Amino acid sequence: MGEYRAGNWVGAGRPFMISFDNVAYNYGGGELLSDMTLRLAPGSFHFLTGPSGAGKTTFLKLSYAELLPTAGHVTLFDRDVHGLTRDDVAMTRRRIGVVHQDCQFLDHLSLTANVALPLTVAGRHTGEGDLADLLAWVGLDKLSAALPPSLSSGERQRAALARAIIMGPDVILADEPTGNLDWEMSLRLLTLLVELNKMGKTVLVATHDLNLIRQAKSQVPARVLRIAKRRVQLSGADL
Repeated sequence: MGEYRAGNWVGAGRPFMISFDNVAYNYGGGELLSDMTLRLAPGSFHFLTGPSGAGKTTFLKLSYAELLPTAGHVTLFDRDVHGLTRDDVAMTRRRIGVVHQDCQFLDHLSLTANVALPLTVAGRHTGEGDLADLLAWVGLDKLSAALPPSLSSGERQRAALARAIIMGPDVILADEPTGNLDWEMSLRLLTLLVELNKMGKTVLVATHDLNLIRQAKSQVPARVLRIAKRRVQLSGADL
């Protein structure tokens, strides 16, 4: 038999992507998050909601070892983050693509160079055709030589998504990726995330936008996690 965790049936022996076991995080002025236990299964799609300041960004940072829990255990791909060396963390993060709320680029480099930067840092290379295909997939192939200051908000977010997935990660984490976008562009970005999920990627999106969640739930079996009273809870299916 398998087990049911965070809205997903998982077969016995199949590893979870991210696991939280009685996790808490304290910034020094009291606990921001506490007593969190959940599992994100391979190929699952989750939204993370909650009011501003509730700890959504902190939760995401715990999910890719940018922060370490002050209590409990976070396990990434069956490895406890407390036992990871700096090199281990770097290797683990290659399996997790992150789209930050305020995506940053190197303004003196072209869009193509910015998207390929994770490969450059890792000492890896991809064919020009593969990179061109990726830019075409996010609808930016005609802007490959553009510099970041010339890009619109929607173009920057799609570039950030391309950069996040260029290493072929198993998990994509996105922190309010549509917060500065209009509805049409939000749907365009959501379509890309849904496509990634249908390719087998685990996707977790932090958002305030309930309309975006409803739209996603009409396309994939997305589940909703909500941070309330310092804990992460599985929301009902009525969103």
